[in-house]
Amino acid sequence: QVQLVESGGGLVQAGDSLRLSCAASGRTFSTYGMGWFRQAPGKEHEFVAAVWGSGGNTFYADSVKGRFTISSDSAKNTVYLQMNSLKPEDTAVYYCAARLNRVTIITSPGSYVYWGQGTQVTVSS
Repeated sequence: QVQLVESGGGLVQAGDSLRLSCAASGRTFSTYGMGWFRQAPGKEHEFVAAVWGSGGNTFYADSVKGRFTISSDSAKNTVYLQMNSLKPEDTAVYYCAARLNRVTIITSPGSYVYWGQGTQVTVSS
C-alpha cells in the first residue's frame, strides 16, 4: 500500500552534516505521520524523530534535539532528516517509517506499519 525508500546515508566525520531523504509511493493519502528510527549494531531500534499532521507537528528524541531536524514535503511525498553536528554515537542504520492514524506512543516501532529498507550512516571520530 505504501512503499518507502531511504537515501542520503554515507560516511562522514564528527561535526559534519548529512541529510537523509525518504520517498513515499503508493497510497500515500493514507499516511498520518512519519518517523525516523535508527539501529546500531547489536541494539534495538531507537526512535529519532517524528512528523505528523497537516500542521507539521514534530517530536525529537532527547539525544538529537538541537542537532537534527525532521521535515516533510507533501508535494513530493518526501520526508527529510537534516543531521548536524554528527557524533560517532549517531552511527547506525537509519529507517523511515509511516503510520496510518493517531497512536498513543509515537516513539514505539510497533506504532508504525510501513518501513523502508534503511540507509547506513557512519560517523568517524
